[in-house]
Amino acid sequence: MSSVVLKNLVKSYDGKKNIIDDINLEIKDKEFIVLVGSSGCGKSTILRLISGLEDITSGEIYIDDKLVNNVHPKDRDIAFVFQSYALYPHMSVYDNIAFGLKMRKYNKSDIDKKVREVAKSLNLEDLLSRKPRQLSGGQRQRVALGRAIVREPKVFLMDEPLSNLDANLRVQMRSEIKKLHKKLQTTFIYVTHDQTEALTMGDRIVVLDKGKIQQADTPDEIYNHPKNKFTAGFIGQMNFIDVNINSDGYFKINEIEFHTDKQICGDCIAAVRAEKMISGTNELIVPVDITEMTGGERIVYFYLNGSKCSAKLPYEYEVSDSVTLKLNERDFYFFKKDNGELI
Repeated sequence: MSSVVLKNLVKSYDGKKNIIDDINLEIKDKEFIVLVGSSGCGKSTILRLISGLEDITSGEIYIDDKLVNNVHPKDRDIAFVFQSYALYPHMSVYDNIAFGLKMRKYNKSDIDKKVREVAKSLNLEDLLSRKPRQLSGGQRQRVALGRAIVREPKVFLMDEPLSNLDANLRVQMRSEIKKLHKKLQTTFIYVTHDQTEALTMGDRIVVLDKGKIQQADTPDEIYNHPKNKFTAGFIGQMNFIDVNINSDGYFKINEIEFHTDKQICGDCIAAVRAEKMISGTNELIVPVDITEMTGGERIVYFYLNGSKCSAKLPYEYEVSDSVTLKLNERDFYFFKKDNGELI
């Protein structure tokens, strides 16, 4: 078992403002869970609290049903992979991977066997004699992973491990980490600010904002059924449009009338994803503000009810000074204006 449970977790540095504010989360054995949010939301702090690198202000942390609030970091049986690799520059790849085992007084033959097995699994066999300065960014990250894997910990903590890599290498390393999780069959807690990483890697995604959990669910649920405006806007490209819905369910966008069957009346925020802007039958012609080409598609920007919006269109879609949107009323989400909750 490698479950991690956070109960009423609070972290404050000054005793006034909570960086982590009453977090409750159960991470299952062998689960790959992704903590995602903007800078300063508390996701990396949660990793440091789980690892014991920082003390909690209040609450409880359990690893395998054992309360670890006062357990020293080295005794929690976790491995931490940092954004900065944190390799020893004067040591070879072999010695960097072996370092943790040497500190735990493993015998030389066991160390050698484990290091070479891990190096083989990460395609580092031919690099064992090199120093970190002789490696590429992707190779250094694999060494950092190898140093964590060789210890066979109960839980892996990963703090934005791919953010320093170029785009192509990030895609490759995403696949490698997922394969690694499948092979090791242990618990991974992964921090990122990248929504693509979150959607493609996580069994579950935990969306954080200002130290609070906004939603914790599967990628499919997070994307298709966001519980509030923050989650809807952070995961995927969502357009938010201020509307007023009358008692009959009608509302206008740029003077074109739409209808909803939801029992809503008054001011609210209508939302629709960028890729859904040409999937319906209700036509709306708008002037184009900016167009971006992103390979196989175009992103077109324009204004609806005074709000800047965007549409993801096939590359061959005709775009000039204006664009014809085709909206489906069933694709709209509606959120309260005061607190952003889903209606």
